[in-house]
Amino acid sequence: MTDASIYLHIPFCAHRCAYCDFNTYAGQEALIPAYIDALIREIETVAALQPAPVPAHTIFFGGGTPSLVPTRSLSAVMDSLRTAFALTDNLEATLEANPGTVTAQSLAEMRAAGLNRLSFGVQSANPSELRMLERAHDFFEVIQSVKWARQAGFERLNLDLIYGLPEQTLPDWQNSVKRVADLAPDHISMYALTLEHGTPFGRWAARGLLPLPDPDLAAEMYEWAEEFLAGLGYVQYEISNWAFPGQESRHNLQYWRNLPYFGFGAGAHGSIDGLRYSNVLRIKTYIDRLSAQKSAHLFPSADNPIRASALPPVASPALVNQTRPSLRQSMQETMMLGLRLVQEGVSDADFRARFGMGISDAFPREVADLLRLNLLEWQNGALRLTPHTRLIGNQVFIRFVGD
Repeated sequence: MTDASIYLHIPFCAHRCAYCDFNTYAGQEALIPAYIDALIREIETVAALQPAPVPAHTIFFGGGTPSLVPTRSLSAVMDSLRTAFALTDNLEATLEANPGTVTAQSLAEMRAAGLNRLSFGVQSANPSELRMLERAHDFFEVIQSVKWARQAGFERLNLDLIYGLPEQTLPDWQNSVKRVADLAPDHISMYALTLEHGTPFGRWAARGLLPLPDPDLAAEMYEWAEEFLAGLGYVQYEISNWAFPGQESRHNLQYWRNLPYFGFGAGAHGSIDGLRYSNVLRIKTYIDRLSAQKSAHLFPSADNPIRASALPPVASPALVNQTRPSLRQSMQETMMLGLRLVQEGVSDADFRARFGMGISDAFPREVADLLRLNLLEWQNGALRLTPHTRLIGNQVFIRFVGD
């Protein structure tokens, strides 16, 4: 198996922001100890089903707000992963954090536990925008958090920003980008605000209580950021991500290259051995399912030694859905994900080695049409978006799922 990646979902937040549609919950921090116990049990359960420890080269604690978890608990999870997997020497271990939820001591303890990359949810440098987004931090806390992270030995930092906010001006956006760049992170992510159905932002916009973002202005913001960051030496390697050369997120590259990853935790998704799966969403349900009493009859234990080969390779009591994409679906997913890599694109040689045919063989009409429209181009044996297509990538991706 290709070296796998490991995603661990931490669904706890001190406050659920009005624009967020992730599987997160506020006010349930009292369940963190039991949740961590369940998370470790799930790791151990899935590891017991593998014929040998699986090599893994990236770990990612996402959320939610993983930095709310006590560092001793994060350390315990890291220890369980070391036991369960064959972690590589060049391991990338990332934790998402909110500024204001970390201290100099907690960051030093995270680094000692084996975490070596942080992703801070900055979102904006402007106080009015942070208030609108219901973020609890200010930009001084961003500066302080970055300083403490550097002092703790974190050489790799990502800072997230959001653009296309209601009533956001181009100078507002430029100020945020410049102030983040002044902190010299090796990686910057920039996401357009989406008004997701079911979120307060989505409901307010539908009722006319929240001004809709201006798509033309958002495009101008994106294009300005492309040019500005390029001037600072950042390389745009994915539609929404920029990094100094060699500092790309290896964990996220695993997703975009459609390579295997394990998902642990409430609501986590995974893709192993051609099987896509997802876990139960609710925290309490997840904890209950992973309790020894409820899972002893299903999984190997000293009292119940059943053959691991009788179970799916990712089976755990938390599992609620699993599907095995067809060959055609796997090819479609590989194109949709890989075309997000604006420099790399989808290698025709890799595609042929994986599926037994070239990209143009699998998608003759789609490739021909998109090349003719100058939406795609061949570069060094790979198919990729043309530069002016990055803002409308979805119009290209959808062409590969039409059947």
